[in-house]
Amino acid sequence: MIIESDNIILRDMIESDIEDYVRWFTVERDWESWDAPWEKEDTCEETERKKWTEYYESVKDLSDDAQRWKFEIEWNGRHIGWVSSYCIDENYEWVQKSKDCQAVYNAVGIDICEPELCGKGIGTKTLRAFMNYFFENGVDELYTQTWSGNVRMIRCAEKLGFAECGREAGEREVNGQKYDGLTFRITK
Repeated sequence: MIIESDNIILRDMIESDIEDYVRWFTVERDWESWDAPWEKEDTCEETERKKWTEYYESVKDLSDDAQRWKFEIEWNGRHIGWVSSYCIDENYEWVQKSKDCQAVYNAVGIDICEPELCGKGIGTKTLRAFMNYFFENGVDELYTQTWSGNVRMIRCAEKLGFAECGREAGEREVNGQKYDGLTFRITK
């Protein structure tokens, strides 16, 4: 599946993307300083290559009508990162999607892993295209989450029309400093 918008392509993973993931998770890891730096773990090329090869094998044959939770970002013919979604509950905590009585909401996020491309509006355009994908497929509200030190993501969320709906004071620690955990919400 491919979605084109504002010189950006959202597409399914292709086999050559595996080596980009290996590089992003082992060598060029600046992006992790903004995503969730408290989750950063040391890894090696062999582990990452195996993990991303297995992931690729699990998604390579999805039909075009299958609902996607993740797309690769291509800009000017270059693979630069990904957008993804995950589920949160009414307390804005990550949960597995389930069919029981638990309320589950869709949250979206973005990672642009090429540092020279950050701050150029690519993320905002990309996240808008991903949000539209959900809205066009029956989702009426979306959430996004970040931490108060990630001013670029906060600015992106606000530009897209998200409004802050949750704040956990001092929930995140980055480089010895406490930051708030933030949740934003937007409706169709």
